Amino acid sequence: MNEDVELIIEETKDRMQKATDHLEHELARLRAGRATPVLLDGITVDYYGVNSPLAQVSNINTPDPKTILIQPWEKTMLGTIEKAIMAANIGLTPMNNGEVIRINIPPLTEERRHQLVKQVRNEGETAKISIRNSRKWANDELKQLLKNGLPEDLEKNAVENVQQMTAEFTAKVDKIITLKEKDVMTV
Repeated sequence: MNEDVELIIEETKDRMQKATDHLEHELARLRAGRATPVLLDGITVDYYGVNSPLAQVSNINTPDPKTILIQPWEKTMLGTIEKAIMAANIGLTPMNNGEVIRINIPPLTEERRHQLVKQVRNEGETAKISIRNSRKWANDELKQLLKNGLPEDLEKNAVENVQQMTAEFTAKVDKIITLKEKDVMTV
């Protein structure tokens, strides 16, 4: 029975880790006034009839903090890439010079910064809800094991362990949110 408890705790830890990983991924996609290739994640282009991620048909880099430079492997892809960026509706305007596509990242307004902070907090709250749901799942599984003959002291220790993990991951989420808010509000 002890193996079952360990499996539940491991599964819970994995679920909580996935929630924080997802939060970090989502926050990386938020524009904080600096150019980063991550802003273009999720954009796909039609490459000879196949929807391909932008990074697989071009080289994407940031020559300076305010510019993203996209150099397609084939020059014939310039127009297609430009259309895909416009269609993605990410609030950035590509400029095609016949060789490469440049995207200038405009500075964020104070109002936009506050909107982004709200979005960061919402993402953080979603991660915390996911962590709490993982805790609820684990506690339900442990109660089921208790009904099936698990000693009470083992169940109680496992519940405390899960609660401690919940507190640790919630603190980790708070730290991630605070850093991102600071990043967004820095001019």
